[in-house]
Amino acid sequence: MLAQAAATSPQPQLEARAVHLWRGEKHLLRGVSFALYSGELLQVVGPNGVGKTSLLRCVAGLLPTESGEIVWQGQQLPDGRDEFHRELAYLAHVNGLKAELTALENLQFGVAVRRAVTTEELRETLQLLHVEACADLPVRALSAGQKRRVALARIMLTRASLWILDEPITNLDKAGIALFEARIAEHMRTGGMILTAAHQLLLQGQPGVRTLELR
Repeated sequence: MLAQAAATSPQPQLEARAVHLWRGEKHLLRGVSFALYSGELLQVVGPNGVGKTSLLRCVAGLLPTESGEIVWQGQQLPDGRDEFHRELAYLAHVNGLKAELTALENLQFGVAVRRAVTTEELRETLQLLHVEACADLPVRALSAGQKRRVALARIMLTRASLWILDEPITNLDKAGIALFEARIAEHMRTGGMILTAAHQLLLQGQPGVRTLELR
């Protein structure tokens, strides 16, 4: 399966080549291939159970493939894995937030393992997603939508060039989706890349936005 053809840069930064994966006796991914270029958003679509999350986990190195290759900047993984992980930010279905910590503390601990960051920068990012009022509240007190915005703020703050996001707009209302679409568009404008599993497509019709359908 090949993603719809389009390219915004001469060479792909990320490639999946003929990836196969079984789950028990079920042949889940059947020779899936795609190329992702700088400044692109690739949205993996298909019915539930078809392997969208599994493909993202394979690309992120969280799930081994049965056969096929994952290639980052021309180098087959796991060779160059450390460089790849420095450029990767991954968000699963679950937000990965500590309930007893505040939103700000979650960001401080989550981002500090990647780079130095100031409290002012953390607060400014929360403000971009309109959850600055939640900064000093424990995450357990936040709504599902607010928690998702905090988790997305963490992705933004990593400064990773590649975002791999599993259903990123889960629990977001229309306003939250619009805010995150603006951040995605900005990430793409600066050469960033996004790979998502999606039920609802983002930035439909915009340049650099493509889909990969799994069946």
